[in-house]
Amino acid sequence: MKAQGLLFQVQDKGYRDFQSKLIPTIPAETIIGIRTPAIRKLAKEYAKDPESAAFLMQLPHTYYDENILHALLVAEIKDYDTCVKEVERFLPHVDNWAVCDIFSPKVFKKNRDRLIKKIKEWTASDHPYTCRFGMEMLMTHFLDEDFRVEYLEIPAAVHSEEYYVNMMIAWFYATALAKQWDAAVSYIEEKRLNPWTHNKTIQKARESYRITPEQKEYLKTLKV
Repeated sequence: MKAQGLLFQVQDKGYRDFQSKLIPTIPAETIIGIRTPAIRKLAKEYAKDPESAAFLMQLPHTYYDENILHALLVAEIKDYDTCVKEVERFLPHVDNWAVCDIFSPKVFKKNRDRLIKKIKEWTASDHPYTCRFGMEMLMTHFLDEDFRVEYLEIPAAVHSEEYYVNMMIAWFYATALAKQWDAAVSYIEEKRLNPWTHNKTIQKARESYRITPEQKEYLKTLKV
């Protein structure tokens, strides 16, 4: 497959070794090792190649970096329905936080009215990275001008033993505290999250420059 050859051309073995420590949930030998700017550039060029459509059909991929490339290609699809179809075909094959977190389709921004329904489906999934992806899309698109208080219930309804799911819940509420403090702080005051996620939310919020010193001190008093 041409994509593999292109990826190995920009391999950085030192970066591969570094990445393998950051992504312990996948075998180190599946990581080629490509820095993010290099693979983003490659994705832009490869998207113009007719073969890229065939590459998207070839799931599962062998290498982690192929999954990153796949996510970046799908993120550029301009038709919402086509993009969602490709997202849902790919999500079951996402097996680590790094692929999940780089995956952010651009067309979602202009289709938030339709996206929220899909987010509710994704966050309800038993597949940890489908669930994480749904919460990340909620955090990305619905904590600013399209925010509604009821959206805060979506991550609170997720009950998981998965570390990377609970980390995403904490990240979501820490961001919600920074952007929508008045609505979000009740979830901490009322201890709506499991203890680990509750404390991790407070930790991440207190590390944020977007939280005031007074808010940080108050959150400190709410640790369990």
